[in-house]
Amino acid sequence: MNVKHLVPGRIKRWLNAGMGRRVRPNSRKRPPSQLWSIGIYEGTSLEDLRPAEEAKNPVIQAEDVSDIPARYVADPFMIQWAGTWYMFFEVKNSKRKLGEIGLATSGDGYRWRYDRIVLAEPFHLSYPYVFEWEGHHYMIPETHQTRTVRLYRSSSFPFGWDFMETLMSGPTFQDSSVFWHQDRWWMFSDTSPEIQFDTLRLYHADALLGPWSEHAESPIIRHDPRTARPGGRIVRLGGRLLRFAQDCHPEYGSKVRAFEITELSRDRYREMEDPGGFELGGSGRGWNRAGMHHIDVSEGPNGTLIAAVDGWRDPAPDGGVRPA
Repeated sequence: MNVKHLVPGRIKRWLNAGMGRRVRPNSRKRPPSQLWSIGIYEGTSLEDLRPAEEAKNPVIQAEDVSDIPARYVADPFMIQWAGTWYMFFEVKNSKRKLGEIGLATSGDGYRWRYDRIVLAEPFHLSYPYVFEWEGHHYMIPETHQTRTVRLYRSSSFPFGWDFMETLMSGPTFQDSSVFWHQDRWWMFSDTSPEIQFDTLRLYHADALLGPWSEHAESPIIRHDPRTARPGGRIVRLGGRLLRFAQDCHPEYGSKVRAFEITELSRDRYREMEDPGGFELGGSGRGWNRAGMHHIDVSEGPNGTLIAAVDGWRDPAPDGGVRPA
């Protein structure tokens, strides 16, 4: 099984069920009623992904965070380095009411131990898109409050995350996802006005530090909260180049969908929904009963796939938290 993290455009597409009707979800980023946790899935193929038997899901939840008061954890990204798995994710600091970036480690990808907060700023951080390039580890967390795409580099991985460069500034960039393909850098980002999760733009550059230019067909998705917002790392799986998208209808965090990128050049972009019908949604019970919205797929042991995912449950009617 060949799974590659791709280190790190106007597309004519039908609008699901609406046939051109604009669907407006709740415009808040992560509604306060949604309590997010992180789990591990496993399978022999993308469509076969299920909760991993060796993992005690959720593997990371707010109660595991020991150094700050945490409301929830979400947006997991994994990377293997020197025989250890590292997972970076958003931790919502319930005191500061801002997202910070947390770290957990694992020897096998199934059993995880929370470590610490590794990056905090005066503004909200989430979606810590981490990747290795030419011997260095980089991270592009979402920093939509600054209206910029910011690049960080680790001076002592997995710690020491230092701000390096502003890659782009202008509109609100959300869940920016970079990858290297055919000797060029590419970046997807949701730039929805008023954070409506419905506009996907595509950018490209000769070098990671830019300059970055918008694709000739961008925005490649308009007015579609079911397919626009990035939902995880861009990967090559079985010879296919895949992007994952959050389905934010009828509400934020409904499910994750997969799209195969079939044509990508400086002046053309085409994609199709995963022919296998991959969807990752709420289980109906437990920690992810209400919905899911993120996946990060890697190659696991014995040729299987291992994926870090997140999901949410709602609080109890009396204002408490229902048991997972």
